[in-house]
Parts: sequence; C-alpha cells; structure tokens
Amino acid sequence: MSELLRLSKRMSELGLCSRREADEWIARGWVRVDGRVVSELGSKVYPEQKVTVERQAAAEQSKRVTVLINKPMGYVSGQAEDGYTPAVALIKAENRWADDPSPETFHPTQLRSLVPAGRLDIDSVGLLILTQDGRVAKTLIGEDTVIEKEYLVRVQYTKPGTLPEADLKKLCFGLWMDGKPLLPAKVRWQNEDQLSFTLKEGKKRQIRRMCDMVGLKVLGLKRVRIGKVKLGDLPVGQWRYLRPDEQF
Repeated sequence: MSELLRLSKRMSELGLCSRREADEWIARGWVRVDGRVVSELGSKVYPEQKVTVERQAAAEQSKRVTVLINKPMGYVSGQAEDGYTPAVALIKAENRWADDPSPETFHPTQLRSLVPAGRLDIDSVGLLILTQDGRVAKTLIGEDTVIEKEYLVRVQYTKPGTLPEADLKKLCFGLWMDGKPLLPAKVRWQNEDQLSFTLKEGKKRQIRRMCDMVGLKVLGLKRVRIGKVKLGDLPVGQWRYLRPDEQF
C-alpha cells in the first residue's frame, strides 16, 4: 500500500495550488477526495486517490495577479527591514508603466498577500516578480525549480591584467559555496567590463561571492530575465502586470 500524504502537500505536488492556498481551500470546503468534501486541515490521502477542487477555487485563483517591477537600488525585495522600504510599496497606480499592455485594472486589494517570488539584493536592480498566485511562486522558487535567471553584471578585475580564461570557465562550473558545488552556470563577456550570468539557483549574494572568488569586484548588478519573461523596456521604479500569454 502506498504511503499517506498530507492533502495540502499532495495538492501542491499536483500543481493545483500552493500549500497555503490548499489549506485555505480545504477550510472553505472546496476540496474533494474521491468525490467527498474534505474540510479538515491536516487530512491525509493516498497518492492514488482522486483530488478535485470546486469551481470557486479556480475562479478565486484566476483573479490573482502577478506583477513585474524594475526594482531600484535601496529597496528590499521582501519584508521591510532596518528602515528600508520593501519593493511592494512601489506598486501603486501612479507607478504603473504607461505602456503596460494588460487590460487589468489596478485595485489596492491586489496588494493583499502580494509576495516576492524570489529575492533581489538591496544593492541590485532589475526584474523582481511579486505574485498572489501560489502556482507562480512554486514555479519560481520551489525547491525543484529549473527556471533560469539572467543578470548583467558590471565588474572590475582587482588583479593585474585581465581575467584569465580558466577563471571564466570556473565561474561557469567548478566553484563551491557553503560546502556544496554550484550548479553549472552560463557566464560570458557582454563587453569589456560587463558579464552576463545565467543561473538556475540563487544563493544569497551568489554572483557577488562567485566574482569575489576569481578576483572580480561587482560594481553593478541587474536582473534582466526570469525564465522566458524579460525586463524589456520597463522603466526603473515602475511595474506592469504579467500578461496572460507570458509563461516563465
């Protein structure tokens, strides 16, 4: 017999929603297991049991918004800390990009449970995703995510001469951090003082630490792409909605 799993975990595995949403839906009586409503939190199911959700859950989910912001310097991605303002404070009608093609109308209720799907350091700029949709968060920051993130990094070599080819290769593969090997990355020169980094992981201050290991000092760092979604022409400090046809 297969092993019992928490219903909320199973719903997340099936890609129906995030675990937090699952608990909310279970409590509201919107979840059925083999056709029977299960409304007790912490309920368990076998993997072979059929899990379905009521239409209200899908309707609720489709109302959830995801926004892209071009985060300026000096804003933190998540919770407010040490007097620094969180990026979500920029999500207001007057900061919406005038060229946003989305027909969506801004409403302050969209700020409820709008959380960053991934982080961007206070001294980094560029693409930050904020979402109310647990599926988007899971895609971007779930433990098995394979979504690429691309950064443009202005650097200065702190040793005589130029960065040896062998060290550029090391940035692509071979460095260790926090006792573990880093996943392979794509790193290439864009011009003489700027590198493009494409990563599938995002350890804290990873790019700065990688550069440090080979004698490069980071002067500026900008995230320009997450999966297939690009920052494009979005101006600094402005935001737009993720379009229905855009997929990470």
